[in-house]
Amino acid sequence: MFKKIMLVLLAALVVIQFIHPKKNTSEGPQPNYIGNNYAVPTDVKSILVKACNDCHSNNTRYPWYAKIQPVDWWLNTHVLDGKKEINFDEFSNRAPRYQYRKMEEVIEMVKEREMPLKSYTWTHKDARLTSIEREKMTGWAQSVMDAMKVKYPVDSLIRPKR
Repeated sequence: MFKKIMLVLLAALVVIQFIHPKKNTSEGPQPNYIGNNYAVPTDVKSILVKACNDCHSNNTRYPWYAKIQPVDWWLNTHVLDGKKEINFDEFSNRAPRYQYRKMEEVIEMVKEREMPLKSYTWTHKDARLTSIEREKMTGWAQSVMDAMKVKYPVDSLIRPKR
């Protein structure tokens, strides 16, 4: 009986290798990219590429193990969840209040070392942010918020307390 169960599990593992979710890749420039409306310095852009964009953009760099199921499904779930939280390629397509709040969250998550996720930095060692990189990221997010305060009335950016 044990042998039959193992054969069924092995067959299922082989079959799922042919079922993959759609990849998170896009061609060409992104019209709603945050950098189209707000300055993204070169050093911050490099931090975004190495530590953020795989889950928070429309273009994920997939590692070799993404070709193996069920790992690919797990990675896809992380990417979809990350894009729901903030997508830097769709950032300018959202309301100013949303944009402002997301920059507040970037500051909070980076300062609290909640981003990038430990499960991501475990396999992407270059995504571990130094204290200087954390300062650059939070400073940049604050500069975006400051630019928004100049461009929009403050009461349109901050949700009123109830």
